[in-house]
Amino acid sequence: MATIIPQLQLQCFQNPAVQPAARYSPQQQEILGGAAFVTARDEITRWPGYAATPLCDLSGLARAAGVAAIRYKDESERFGLSSFKALGGAYAVSRLLIREISSRLQISNVTVDDLLSGRYGEITKSITVTCATDGNHGRSVAWGAQRFGCNCIIYIHATVSNGRKEAIAAYGAEVIRTAGNYDDSVRQAAEDAAREARFVVSDTSYEGYMDVPKDVMQGYAVMADEALQQLGPAQLPTHVFLQGGVGGLAAAVCAHFWEQLGLERPRFIVVEPDKAACLYESAKAGHPVAVHGELDTVMAGLACGEVSLLAWEILHTGSHAFLTIDDESALETVRLLAASPYGDAPVVAGESAVAGLAGCLGALADADIARQLGLDAGSRILVFGSEGATDPDLYQRIVGRSAADVKAAG
Repeated sequence: MATIIPQLQLQCFQNPAVQPAARYSPQQQEILGGAAFVTARDEITRWPGYAATPLCDLSGLARAAGVAAIRYKDESERFGLSSFKALGGAYAVSRLLIREISSRLQISNVTVDDLLSGRYGEITKSITVTCATDGNHGRSVAWGAQRFGCNCIIYIHATVSNGRKEAIAAYGAEVIRTAGNYDDSVRQAAEDAAREARFVVSDTSYEGYMDVPKDVMQGYAVMADEALQQLGPAQLPTHVFLQGGVGGLAAAVCAHFWEQLGLERPRFIVVEPDKAACLYESAKAGHPVAVHGELDTVMAGLACGEVSLLAWEILHTGSHAFLTIDDESALETVRLLAASPYGDAPVVAGESAVAGLAGCLGALADADIARQLGLDAGSRILVFGSEGATDPDLYQRIVGRSAADVKAAG
């Protein structure tokens, strides 16, 4: 196996709790899948502007890395928001508004078409949704609030860039910057919402707050379903490398593949920044644990210190291994995709989008870890490029070119 990213710092923990022979259970289906997924898929695919995102075949990179295939689900153009998060936060806003309208009017036939048409505008205008964000989830919630006709207040923490703040405000949301890290902003948003009668639309779950994060993850599962359809049964992956954060993306993809493929599901490996590795540390402990400190990683969308409890219910037995990577390896992977030295089309990827790919390349370059993960010349890898250049100025500083220039080179 070749070394693609030099000096990549990698840690690997084989998950002793994984259940590769277990079927997806009814209890897990209560969290993700089943009829709730069908509802999410049917609604989201009817939104104006919906289109499945590309599944890029990085055959040149695969040859260089010594595997059969690397495929990259490119979320950089999803609904114009440049992130897979468009599927989750906005969908959760729509479901919350439908529930609230139905409750207030004592009716049961409210639809997303009613929201889009403004039929119940007097009610939706009286509702304020809120959340904390590293950037992309808040942008999705703000976009959903604007699209479906309610008010929106978004909290960002100290290290979120001004570019990401402005991208959220562009959708009409009030943006409040708080002191501390992401988890501090989550608590502040929840406290203010309780006092001001706002509705929290969070992508992380915690005790007493479970329903909305289920909707968020059901939205993410639409992306996983697209990938399955694009691959087809003859090209299913042997390994899926997924970035961590609170675990919502990883759990949604893992759950959907597990439910659809059963015992033929691939190996799932979760990858996190070494400065914000709450899932890695939880796996080592065997239960959810928090990591503390500034969580100051360049992978801003993954700068999370506390695990989503719902996501943990899936990943605890569904993920085969957990990896951590250093910041520089993520930046090098962003540059690698932009430069495309192995003949593939250039890809615009934000720094949080590439953790899965960076972890994969690091594992392939380490003989012991590759063996532990069952990686070999026949491996077919799937990764999810969860964002594009969501902070254009930062992207240009990392790559040395704008996202438009990278795309034009393809």
